[in-house]
Amino acid sequence: MNNKLNEFKAYIKNKKVAVLGIGVSNIPLIKYLYSLGVDITAFDKCCKDDLCCVSDQFKGLDIKYSLGDGYLKNLKGFDIVFRTPGMRYDLPEIVAAKEKGAKITSEMEVFFEVCPAQIFAVTGSDGKTTTSTLIYKMLKKQGYNCWLGGNIGTPLLSKIDEIQKTDKVVLELSSFQLHTMTKSPEIAVVTNLSPNHLDFHKSMDEYVSAKKNIFNFQSKEDRLILNFDNDITKEFEKEAKGKVFYFSRLKQPDKGAGLKDGCIFYKDGDREIEVVDTKSIAIPGVHNVENYLAAICAVIDYVDVKTIQKVAKEFKGVEHRLEFVGEKNGVLFYNDSIASSPTRTIAGLLSFEQKVILIAGGYDKNIPYDKMGAHIAKKVKSMFLIGQTADKIHNSLKDEIEGTGKGKDVFVCKCESLEEAVKKAYDSAECGDIIIMSPASASFDMFKSFDERGKKFKQFVKDILNH
Repeated sequence: MNNKLNEFKAYIKNKKVAVLGIGVSNIPLIKYLYSLGVDITAFDKCCKDDLCCVSDQFKGLDIKYSLGDGYLKNLKGFDIVFRTPGMRYDLPEIVAAKEKGAKITSEMEVFFEVCPAQIFAVTGSDGKTTTSTLIYKMLKKQGYNCWLGGNIGTPLLSKIDEIQKTDKVVLELSSFQLHTMTKSPEIAVVTNLSPNHLDFHKSMDEYVSAKKNIFNFQSKEDRLILNFDNDITKEFEKEAKGKVFYFSRLKQPDKGAGLKDGCIFYKDGDREIEVVDTKSIAIPGVHNVENYLAAICAVIDYVDVKTIQKVAKEFKGVEHRLEFVGEKNGVLFYNDSIASSPTRTIAGLLSFEQKVILIAGGYDKNIPYDKMGAHIAKKVKSMFLIGQTADKIHNSLKDEIEGTGKGKDVFVCKCESLEEAVKKAYDSAECGDIIIMSPASASFDMFKSFDERGKKFKQFVKDILNH
């Protein structure tokens, strides 16, 4: 019996509840809360016409709405407010509601309070989704009943009645979700940290501080897994509450996973295990070796080495992450739409031995692009730029040319749309070339999400393949 869940259900019944945001991820939350006998109002800045497909999901349910411009002005008189992750907790309307007695929370905060199962959680600037998926695949292949959620998969609070104490829950957590968390998972992984989401966070310090909540509330028996090769995450050991394990491509940590002679080894004191040969890992790229190192640290006490080896051979990757789309006339197309930061795009470029044709650019998150220039000069044959960050990316190359003289031969073309960029990239390509869309930017200037951007890219490529 899940006593904490029963207490939550009793507490929330008949309460006046506001849910801020009626996006796809909040639909299951709204339905679940309604099933608990809650007086619920859904808030969204979109108008009713824009939400017609969403509102169809709530037919027959007595749900109130506050929509359109100024929708938060009606945030008064509520007992509980569920904040969507992409909304800052310190908005004046939310602060005012809290001052008048409302409890401000989120789907993930409540989930941590009531979840009976062991939680594995992953955060970081890059590699979160692949690492989370690897942990999930390894545990599932071992025979555990597993759940994958957070930033990916299903909003798990709506599934909480099905989750048992013996299950394993794997969560990908963003800085948005972690910002206000007051509980941490039993097993926490931080893949790496670099400037990101500085359009949302007030500073890099605030961004890093949010990420630390993944371990700030751990007990001494919990496990924290850190990237030893990242200057920021390496220092987290000083603030750790639980047991710290490292992963590294550059050395073999005394406690954790490292590389030796092309194999991943795990070491903990006198215990040393050869886990998997990196040549057998199906997904390409050094960054994916790092993802395996992190995942192995998380599951090593729960999963057999043979299970890890099977996953390495069978797992072909997650959609939009260096995803092979197709080939025409000897030209290969790859979709790396998940790459919403320069560090992610750099990792993608380094995954290929040859110079590539790069499609990049998008929404500006106010993050620096200065490190891209050197990698563009070394790994890019031609570059087709779109969106708000086109000039920033181009300027990084110009600075490299001015500073070192390298990169003068890189052809640069600015395009009005992704479709134009794909067509021009293909027209410029020769047999044997690789075209990769790896934007180094978020998608919101042209698309609703990286998922939509990736699917559009694949459609434009398929139009070429079928022509």
